[in-house]
This record gives sequence, C-alpha cells and structure tokens, in this order.
Amino acid sequence: QVQLVESGGGLVQAGGSLRLSCAASERTFSSYAMGWFRQAPGKERDFVATIGWKGGTTLYASSVKGRFTISRDNAKNTVYLQMNSLKPEDTAVYNCAAKPGATSWSANRYDYWGQGTQVTVSS
Repeated sequence: QVQLVESGGGLVQAGGSLRLSCAASERTFSSYAMGWFRQAPGKERDFVATIGWKGGTTLYASSVKGRFTISRDNAKNTVYLQMNSLKPEDTAVYNCAAKPGATSWSANRYDYWGQGTQVTVSS
C-alpha cells in the first residue's frame, strides 16, 4: 500500500508560480510511475502530467505544456510539479497518483491517490 501526501498548494495571482510536492511512504517508490491530476469544481478530473519511474519519460496535457514541469527525486520518495505562468483556469484540487509500470494519462490506471491540495489562481 502506497500512501501519498501532497503539499504546496495555495492562493497565487495569475502569472505566479507554485511548486507542488507529493511524498510517498513506499520504499519501492522508484518502481512506480507517478502522475498529477486536477479537478475543478463541477468538472471531471483531468490529467496534468506523468513521469516514469526513472524520470526519463514525461507527458503533459496540452493545456499545461511549457508552463508546468514534473520531476521526481527517488532518494526522497517525492514527485514535484513546478507550475509557472499560472492562469485562473488552473484553479483546482491537484492530486498525485502512483501506478506500477509505465506512465499513463488515464486516471483509471492509477492504483494509489493522495488526498489532494488546493490551488487557487486569482485574476
């Protein structure tokens, strides 16, 4: 069982930056692909970014590509999401998730989820 805890959310003005962190409890964290997803009020959960277990493979949603960067530190069992040039439409609860094997943009393929952290971008 992998436990995930997100942190780093908050309120920021449009154009600002935030870095989200997701700490995993599992010592085998390095064998999991990690993903970030977000859900705005009244909307479905959307894929944001994913990273392979070695960190060499990354995928991004088109809406965040060029503005967000996913990375991981396997020594610290932590995955990050650096968010720059934030827009009001980025406002959502952001969740990290873990899955064994390859990266995926599909939330249904992830086995473990954190509780989420709120990101609010004001205009």
